[in-house]
Order: sequence, then structure tokens, then C-alpha cells
Amino acid sequence: MRNSILSLLILIQTPFISYAQEGIQDGFQMLENGDFKTAESFFRDYLTEDPENKTALICYGRAVGLNGKPEQANRQFNELLEKYPADLEIELNYNESLLWAGRYTQARPLYAELANRYPDEFEVLLGFANTLSNLKEYPEALFWIDKALKLDPANTSALTSKKYILLASADKEIKLQNYKRGEQLLESIFEFYPNDPEALRDLANCFLLGSKFEAARSIYKQYAEITGDSLTALNGIALAYHLDGNNKIALDTARVSFSMLTPDSGASVREQTSSRYIQALIWNRKFVRASQTIDSIYTQYSDSNWLLALRATLGLYTGRVKNSLADYSRILQSDSTSFDGNLGRANALYASNQIIPAYHAARRTLIYYPNQKDALAFIEKLDLALAPRLTELVAYTIDNGNNQAFYTNTSAQLALSERWTTHVTYDYRTTENTLNGLKAETESVSAGLQYQIGPKTALKSLFGLSNARFSENAFTQPLFQLQLQSKPFNLQDLTLGYQREIQNFNAELISREIVQEHYQLTYNLGSNFGLGWYSQVIHTRQSDSNQRDLLFTSLYQVLLQKPLLKFGLNYQYMTFKEQLPELYFSPSQFQAGEIFGDFRGKIGPFTSFVLSAATGKQQIEDQAFSSSFRAEAGIQFSLSKRLSATCFGKYSNIASATAAGFEFAETGIKLQWLLSKQPVFATKTY
Repeated sequence: MRNSILSLLILIQTPFISYAQEGIQDGFQMLENGDFKTAESFFRDYLTEDPENKTALICYGRAVGLNGKPEQANRQFNELLEKYPADLEIELNYNESLLWAGRYTQARPLYAELANRYPDEFEVLLGFANTLSNLKEYPEALFWIDKALKLDPANTSALTSKKYILLASADKEIKLQNYKRGEQLLESIFEFYPNDPEALRDLANCFLLGSKFEAARSIYKQYAEITGDSLTALNGIALAYHLDGNNKIALDTARVSFSMLTPDSGASVREQTSSRYIQALIWNRKFVRASQTIDSIYTQYSDSNWLLALRATLGLYTGRVKNSLADYSRILQSDSTSFDGNLGRANALYASNQIIPAYHAARRTLIYYPNQKDALAFIEKLDLALAPRLTELVAYTIDNGNNQAFYTNTSAQLALSERWTTHVTYDYRTTENTLNGLKAETESVSAGLQYQIGPKTALKSLFGLSNARFSENAFTQPLFQLQLQSKPFNLQDLTLGYQREIQNFNAELISREIVQEHYQLTYNLGSNFGLGWYSQVIHTRQSDSNQRDLLFTSLYQVLLQKPLLKFGLNYQYMTFKEQLPELYFSPSQFQAGEIFGDFRGKIGPFTSFVLSAATGKQQIEDQAFSSSFRAEAGIQFSLSKRLSATCFGKYSNIASATAAGFEFAETGIKLQWLLSKQPVFATKTY
């Protein structure tokens, strides 16, 4: 809870006794009513006629201080203390003038000394508690406010002060992600202020941050019943549904709230409700409607920061990152401390591959909002994405040609900077045909380097050596790969590549020492309504003078985002220049069409899964069409934030799935370990 609100409650109720001067009563009433400017003038005039009147001097000091001149009031009370040393009433007012001036550290020992001298004086204990609260020493503040309440259990000022101390203390615990403790502090307010609206609202927020979404919805309903503020409650309920993964109900709730707005709705409520409705539209990927709603209210709210933030968020979802950066910059020009502006800009910079500026923006967010959960999570995401990592893959493969293979892949990746990433890989594969007893093994070592040329372009390269051994023969061949990855337009990805590799699927192929050179183009076109198109063209030249051309294209529709569910149609066409069926699968023409589904998501906080399957028809040259089927399943366990294990299995009977043209199955385990919590270049760059 904001300390500015709490400080307004620091009004020590100095007991006014009956005075002989009847005219001074008007001044007392002005102070009681908060009319400090008029009170200041009243007591100034009064003192011209009675300049030594102690009561009038005290009242004048209070009026001056509460009218925005605390330092002048402090000097006034200091002069009175010189004249009336150890006068409790003057000492209390002197201490309070320090609080008006925000000099809490200076006031603390003075109140402590008074509390030691007057342990049973209510005003002393209350003032000390409020001083400690302003210093954010909440446990001590609660101790002294409870001592004051023992003297006067029903005192409204003390109960109100205790409420705000508890609210502030709970807010501190929640920011430290101590949600259980924050919940306890907020619920203790209900012991003396049942169903307090502010406590209910903060408790609902605590439940949201602590992922207790059903409890948050219940509290918001209670808040609406107590206050009649249905709009605030519905906005909170919509957010709870979103965080709970149910965006459809979140939108239904936000739509009801938005429809309840009237011309008489307050500006703050209109902003909050309009914002939640537009957010819900974005969560549900109803981008056209979200854009229309923003446009419809833009004239009314002009360049309001909250509306610019929504437009920037929409830009991130729809791939218009450049526009989002411009909107976030406009927000920060008018309010450099804006949470939406700073963290939103961090996300936009990250989306455009500007990693170090993204770090800086997130760090700046934490300057203004210490320990903010989302900013901390964003920085952790960047750290883990760029942390050095070690990956180990072990797999076993069998096919219906009596081949079996075991292979391992060990790779290490290291980000040298936000632009440069390097990796090394070691592969080992042993294969055997159980029918003819032919055995072979291959080993390869390679090193790669990736350079982020710009926000939308990256260059990847790899060089290595592969050694193959079979019978009493062996050979070594160089490996090479070069890829240019780019995003030519919004929601589009284009990759051009070259790769040189050794065909090593089984022992027979290894013995042929077939070197392949692939020239590849891959293109993916996305959309804001879930429809996508993926295509790949590969031209392959082989060392045995054969050539292969391959076309694969896929049209798909994303039906759900969380968990991800998509369906589509695939078509594949392949042709070889020469047909060598006695050596490997090399038809003059092969084509296959299939429907596929892909389903992936999370099972709880530490487990994720992937399931995909495709079925259709395939044709080899002029042969009759036959059925095809392939499937893949995997489950990943996050053993910690830095260690994960994945078990997977694959099956396919599509003729082009392997170089041998066989039905095959594969099972394996993959381990990934992040070697540190941060990139190695972290301390040098941010």
C-alpha cells in the first residue's frame, strides 16, 4: 500500500481541553474539518492580540504544517520547546511536524524516547507506530500499534493505522513472493474490519500472483457483493480465468464487463474495463476485433499510455514489432517509470533479437518496481536461453530390413555474446544387419558458429569430420553446413542452406561411401488467424553421380494455442535421376499425401508432452497407392530449471522416411543441462 496514503493517517489526536477564550473554538473547528489554510490565517490573526497564548501557538503550528509548510511548523514547535521544555503536548507536535516533512529517520529516536518515558500515553504509541510504518519497519509498527490499542481498543485512528500497516506489510511480502504470509496479514484485517474492500482487493491480487485462481475469483465475487463494484470484480475475474488458462471464459467475462460501461462510469473504471476487454480479445487471438476496438476509442482517449500499451501488445502478437517499439517509446517519453512501457519494450526488443537492449529495459523495470515478478521472470528467461548448455541424446532404431542401430549425440553450446554462438558436437553410430551380419560404425566431430547479422537475419555454419569403419575398411570425409536464416516480412521465415554429409543410415549404405550435397530452401508463412503454409525444396547431388529432388509442402491450421493443437495436409514429391533399387530407395517418382495432427502442451508445472500423427496414401512410380502412417510421441520432465529429460518414440512406414525406403521405429532419451544460470558474457554486457 502506498506510503503517501498511509502518511495521511498520521494525525495524532491532541486532546483539546476547555479554554477560556470562546473565540478560539472557531479555529479548533477549522482544524477538525481539515480547512488548514483558513485555520492558519485565523490563528495568525488571533496571535496578534494574544501572542503568548500557548494553545494558539500550537494550533498555528499545526495549521501551518498541515497546510504544506512542515519545516516552518517544525521551527515553530522547536521555539515552543525551548520555552516549555519536556512539555508532552509540544513534543508530540514537534515530532509530528517531522513526519509531515518526511523526516521519519529523525523522528524515530524521538518517539522511542517518548515511548520509554510515557509507556501508557496513547498518542505517543500511535505516533511511534506510524513513524515505524513510514520507515517500512512493519513488524515493529504492529507491535506498537497493538500496545496503543490495548489502551483504547475501539479507537478509530489506531484501527485505521493498523489496517494500513497490515496492507503495506502484506504488499511487501507479496512483492517478495511470500504469498502465504501476505495472505495471513491481509486476512488478519478482517478480525477488526470484516469484509474491508481494500483488504479484499489486495487479497484477490495475492491469490492471483500465488496461482490460487479459484480463490481469487471467489474473493472478487465477495468484493462485488460488499461494494457493489461489479466492474472491478468482473475485470479481476477475467484476469483470473486467463491466468488459469481459460481464455474463452476470460473473454466472455470481459465482454460482460465492457457492455456494462455507461457515460457515468468513472474514468479509472472505464480505462480498466476497456483495457481488460481488449486484452481478452488479444488473448483469444481476435486481433481484428481488438484493433477495431482500439480504433473506436482512440479519439476519446487520444495518446493515453494505457491505450498505447494495448496497441503495442497487439503489435507483438501480430508480428508488428517495429510498431510496438515505437508505441513503447512514446509511453516512456511521457512517463519514464511506466511499468507497461519498460517491460513491454523489453519484450519487443527480445522479439526483434535485440538481446542486450532487452536486458537493459528489464533491469530498468526493476529499478522502478523492485522484485517485480514478471520482470524477474523475463530476465531469467533470457539468462536461461543464453546460458551454456550440454545435450546428450541416446537412441535405438530398427527397421523391417533387419537393420538395427544405436547412436549417441553429445553437443555443447556456448553464447559468446548476444550475436555470436558456438557449438561442438560428437556423434557415434553403430549399425548391424542381423540377416547378413554386415556391421559398420561412424564417428563424427564438428564445430559450428552462428552470427546474428541483424534483428531478422542470422548466418549459421558448421565444419567437421566423419570417420566410417566397416569390415577391414575405413574412410574419413569432411562435413560442412551453411545456412542463412531470415524473416523477410512479418510472420514469414525463409532459410537458404547447403549441407555436405555422409549417408550412414545402415551398414550397407556406409560401405558405399555415399557423400550427399544438399541445396535447400525452406519457407514458412504464418497468419494472425492460425493458418500457415510450410514448404521445403531440396536438391541433392551424390558422389555416385545420382541426383535427388524433393518437395515437401504443408498447409496447417492452429486450432488451440494452449495446449497447442493443429491439423493440416501434407504433400511430398520425390524423384531420383537414376534408379538403383538394389543399393538404396531411388524411385523415378514418389509421392505421398496425408492428413496430420499435432498436439503439445504441459501436464502440470514440470511435465510437457508432444503427440503427432499422420496418415494418408503413398505411391512409388506406377505402383498402386498404399497406406502410410507415421507417429511421434515424447514426454519431457523438468527436473529443475536447468535440467530436463525427454523420452521419445517414433514410427513410420512412409517409403521416403529413410534412405533405404524401409519401415522403421526409433526410441530414445534426451538430457539437457544448462551449465550455469546466466550467459558467460552477462557481467560484461549488462
